[in-house]
Amino acid sequence: MSESTVTEKAIASSLKKLMETVPLSKISIRSITGNCNLNRQTFYYHFKDKFDLVNWIYYTEVTECIANCRHYENWTDGMHRTLCYLIENKSFYINALNTPGQNAFDEYFFEFSGELIMGVVNDVSLAKNISEEDKEFLVDFYTHAFVGVIVQWIKTGMKESPQIMDSKIQNVVEGSLIGILSRY
Repeated sequence: MSESTVTEKAIASSLKKLMETVPLSKISIRSITGNCNLNRQTFYYHFKDKFDLVNWIYYTEVTECIANCRHYENWTDGMHRTLCYLIENKSFYINALNTPGQNAFDEYFFEFSGELIMGVVNDVSLAKNISEEDKEFLVDFYTHAFVGVIVQWIKTGMKESPQIMDSKIQNVVEGSLIGILSRY
């Protein structure tokens, strides 16, 4: 791992630790850097502001969860890892999603979930003659549903376990996606 990545991860870890007890809106760059023994200039070398840092966390950590899970036989692994990651970082995500004006998670999560779902749709529809327009509509539909359910789960405190959420989502997707694709 590069020195730059190590520093970015240290800064991210500092912010996540602070967000366990302090609202994001009340956290300063000084408190982030002081918490990990770095100076403010080091922070600004890597990130333009705390929202850029939050976005970096979304981008890097969620990407790791769903990497290599773009096929029908393993999409549930990516979903399960993502739900477990979110619950492990519960304070951070609840805090970030409840910060006014901070909605980048929805956008990042939508982008990555869409890629995952497109891989699954492509995998299941290999032998079918489905137009790209129809695939994109299905992906958009399932991505909105998935992201909406997950964001609502986070905003309401993640009261259900990842296993329960995993089971509910799988029950909806398993039969419906194949059924829909078979009608094309």
